[in-house]
Amino acid sequence: MKPDGHPITPAGFAALRARYDHLLGTERPAIVEIVSWAAGNGDRSENGDYLYGRKRMREIDRELAFLARRMKAARVVDPARQEDRSRVLFGACVEIADEDDNRKVLTLVGDDEQDASKGLIGWSAPIAKALRGARVGDLRVVRLPSGEKEWEIMSVSYPEA
Repeated sequence: MKPDGHPITPAGFAALRARYDHLLGTERPAIVEIVSWAAGNGDRSENGDYLYGRKRMREIDRELAFLARRMKAARVVDPARQEDRSRVLFGACVEIADEDDNRKVLTLVGDDEQDASKGLIGWSAPIAKALRGARVGDLRVVRLPSGEKEWEIMSVSYPEA
């Protein structure tokens, strides 16, 4: 199964939704209250609370619009429901080794949930693109800024349903 659009795991989508709900239901109303209070204090051009509040409200509105677009374009794909567990597809946890047997464990996730420090690699990252469709024992060449590097697929796994 090759995900179309912007694939995301159920947990990743829940995190986007939680951020959206927090901004809309908590942060924005608090800033609106501060701006309203500050506006009632007179000269707005020199009122730090008013100026900062308006700036923060614009930032929140931009982030809300961004999150709404991402959630609308997202396609939730549950890796636990992956039928072909022998190949590297969306949601796979892959152990790879280079020619010096340096090993890495990577999980292919949606671009909105990537975190290289935790081994979560975005679906459109160069290494994820190179690994797609691979099976245990396959060799894949990844083009990195430092040059090409060859990796062998040591294991492929998916979460249980």
